[in-house]
Amino acid sequence: MPSSQPRRGREDDVTGSPIEPWFRRFGTAVAHPRARLVCLPHAGGGASLFRSWPQRLASNVDLLAVRYPGRQDRFLEPCLTSMPELVQQLVRALEPFLEEPLVLFGHSMGATIAYEIAISLRHQHGVDVQALLVSGQTPPHRPRRRQIHLLDDEALIAEIRRLGQLDVEVLEDQGLRELVMPAIRADLRLVETHRRETPAVLNVPVVAYTGTSDVTTPLSDVRQWADVTTCDFTFMPFPGDHFYLVDQEVQLLADIHRRLNGMPANTRW
Repeated sequence: MPSSQPRRGREDDVTGSPIEPWFRRFGTAVAHPRARLVCLPHAGGGASLFRSWPQRLASNVDLLAVRYPGRQDRFLEPCLTSMPELVQQLVRALEPFLEEPLVLFGHSMGATIAYEIAISLRHQHGVDVQALLVSGQTPPHRPRRRQIHLLDDEALIAEIRRLGQLDVEVLEDQGLRELVMPAIRADLRLVETHRRETPAVLNVPVVAYTGTSDVTTPLSDVRQWADVTTCDFTFMPFPGDHFYLVDQEVQLLADIHRRLNGMPANTRW
């Protein structure tokens, strides 16, 4: 696994092969993968967050990065503001891939979406994912402490800076700000207004990753992902803020690589 230090790259730096319309593959397609790793980015984020990941994973892992509408090369499409609609569209998009073992990784908003996808796949298709990997997020049965999507632009940008948001300098340019803020605000509204009174419980392993200095996700809240599974739960904190997964990419992917590599082919994790 390469050990070069990752960089906080531009979110509009998109390469790789699109799999229309929902996925992008940054590595070589794997015909019969040990696992297919589906990666879901944060609010306002795009598939390019995961462009360097395939080179740090085994060659028998097929990585699909999710492409939300309203940003990057789906910029002209309207953002989705309904969690059920977004999840249902992604479940339909995943149907051709259900014959192979599926692992979901989601960061921040993507963690909530990944969890809801896992629930829908079980209910609609009788398919359990091999594992649910959630990052930088509290589970949806925990109350949200703030609703920052309701803030005005200046206050919202101040909150984004506080998170350590990728490419925050884009928001300093008025023209670029007008292009990216609608997706950020729509995504925040989507995830901040979504809540489950009680957790829907899965029978799959769950790993919860987080940054130890993440101001949005207290460690005690992240640990509550244990409530969503009857199977193994692992809590994995890393040094860093809400975007610890950029500076800690080598360490994070070493852990994911180890877990995927230890997964028996075509059996439960």
